[in-house]
Amino acid sequence: MQANVAHQEQRRQDRILLVLAVALLASQAFSDFLTRNALGIATLWPTNALLAGGLLVLNPRRRVVLIVIAAVSHLAIDLMVGDSLGHAILYTLVDVGEALLVWWVVRRFFGPPRVRTMRQLALLTTLTAPVILAMATLAATVLALTYGLPFVTVLTDWFVCGVLGMAIVLPAVLVLLDSEHRRAFHRPLLEQLGLALLAAALSALVFHRKGLPVPFMLFPIALLTAFRLGPRGAAQTSLIVACVAIPLTVHGLWNSQIQTDWSQAHQNRLVQVFVGVLFVTSLAAGLALAQQERLRRLLMRREQLTRAARARALAANEAKTEFLATMSHEIRTPLNSMLGFSQLLVERRDLAPDVRRQLTLIDSAGTALLTVVNDILDFSRVEAGQVELLFQPTSAAAVLHDAVGIIRPEAENKGLALEVDVVDPVGGLHDLDGLRLRQVLLNLLNNAVKFTEAGRIRACLTIEPGELEDRLKFEIVDTGVGIAVERQGRLFQRFSQVDSSASRPYGGAGLGLAISKALVELMGGKIGFDSAPGHGSAFWLELQAPQVEPYDVGEPQPVAAPGAARILLVDDHPMNREIGAALLSLVGCQVETADNGEQAVAKAARGGFDIILMDIHMPQMDGLAATRAIRALDGEAGEVPIIAMSADALPQQVERCYAAGMVDHVAKPVQREVLYAKVSRWLARR
Repeated sequence: MQANVAHQEQRRQDRILLVLAVALLASQAFSDFLTRNALGIATLWPTNALLAGGLLVLNPRRRVVLIVIAAVSHLAIDLMVGDSLGHAILYTLVDVGEALLVWWVVRRFFGPPRVRTMRQLALLTTLTAPVILAMATLAATVLALTYGLPFVTVLTDWFVCGVLGMAIVLPAVLVLLDSEHRRAFHRPLLEQLGLALLAAALSALVFHRKGLPVPFMLFPIALLTAFRLGPRGAAQTSLIVACVAIPLTVHGLWNSQIQTDWSQAHQNRLVQVFVGVLFVTSLAAGLALAQQERLRRLLMRREQLTRAARARALAANEAKTEFLATMSHEIRTPLNSMLGFSQLLVERRDLAPDVRRQLTLIDSAGTALLTVVNDILDFSRVEAGQVELLFQPTSAAAVLHDAVGIIRPEAENKGLALEVDVVDPVGGLHDLDGLRLRQVLLNLLNNAVKFTEAGRIRACLTIEPGELEDRLKFEIVDTGVGIAVERQGRLFQRFSQVDSSASRPYGGAGLGLAISKALVELMGGKIGFDSAPGHGSAFWLELQAPQVEPYDVGEPQPVAAPGAARILLVDDHPMNREIGAALLSLVGCQVETADNGEQAVAKAARGGFDIILMDIHMPQMDGLAATRAIRALDGEAGEVPIIAMSADALPQQVERCYAAGMVDHVAKPVQREVLYAKVSRWLARR
């Protein structure tokens, strides 16, 4: 492929060399034969600009070929028009030297040979004008000293024709050869030819002896071409106008229109000035459109990159979610057996005290591992924005006392004093999410107990009445190890711990405080801390909440007697079926089991069940498909409450359960209280 690209570039260079060589010969012949003044100086001279443009875009080998062609043709044409050998050599050396000097200056001070802004056009003219002036001075000096020609007149004529030619032709050549302009405004060949013919015809109509003396009519067609073809269209139109108007002017066909006694040289310069103004005007429009087109393509490219980055981010998020779901399921499944059997064994009355203590330790370790898993799930819910707050009339003091009561046994086992201090001049209820508030307080209290080896822990609540909302400030103050200043900045970051070294004495996933901060901010509050190493820590959170009256929740519904409940337990894992059946049998439920979804559907079709507990991942037919099949049954068999009992606990996994027709969800490892509460709730509704 690289060889093919190189071959195409070589062919392109050959075409450019051929076109420039033909243009050089034609322009030299036209200028020398038809536009020379009385001093033998051409009044139109685009040749040096064509040569300089070729030097800027050709490779070294073709550059040398173009220089040789320009020098030989220049010398030959000068001799053909009657110049002496000295004149011919002088003209050739000065013109070729001027092109070479322009090439060096542009490459040295201009950068890449391209014109894409008006600033670049102005800079190109600014750089080339001094070079032309220097070479015109050199030529005028030699001609004045050698042949006695008037210095000022020669200098003026030489400079004017050179600077006009360079100011129009050189930027036009660079624009026409710029591949960026060609790609940006690619139009059908028929349209390009039509615009070119229209410009040529209108130019002939304007500059013909019997034509219309309205050269301003060329501006609309030049602007139209610039709008359709961009900067290349502006350059093409200007060169077409020049190629039509200048020969007509040289032959005196425009003299009757301008009605002046100007010499032919002045008329030629007037046409050049007109073409220059036309070129600059249309090129400005074309460059503005080209800039807009570049910005549009850049925006499209950035949109593509943004879409690609978003797709990668979504894929990464899906991979993270899938990984989290798989790991959660794989961890919860064995935990269900560990905690379930340990809870069943603890209920036995024939255990020795040391065996009961060891079972309690197993249960505590499993519960700690479950806490880590739940923290990860909670944080994933917070990140996904899937945490919904349930505000209801809540006693802030009661929530604090509840949290302290849960943590008190652990604190007392470590010999810590746990104090509660409540300042509540209001004494009423506030609109709060009590469950989430308790979760935050438990996180703070757990940390206080974990990082305090001796001393006390104080849990404080201060309520300050307000006009619309009261200010609730909770504080958990301990006498623990404290937090070093350099480590305080990352305290509320996810998976971050105060001590992350291999020798750290405290465990945990580093998610509790990150979850607490997210929940507090979701409730519209703020959380912070003050700490000093060796002097303990004081964590606080502030909430704004209005006072509310208690809701009338009505009379509690009676719960069906457990002994009357007939439950179908569906799980492919034998240990899970044994644990679930044993836990339910403890409260008098009649339990029947099924190994997979197909068995569950067949047994549910016979009827007689009050509740179905359904696992999700099973062979032959999974729990979701089984649920949909049961819901399709006729009569009461299709209306039995189906509760998911699965290690799939992520929000999106739970939503799939509800979408399949399940009414509730119990996450593994199964906690007895949660299982009994869910079963009692749906029995009551039955």
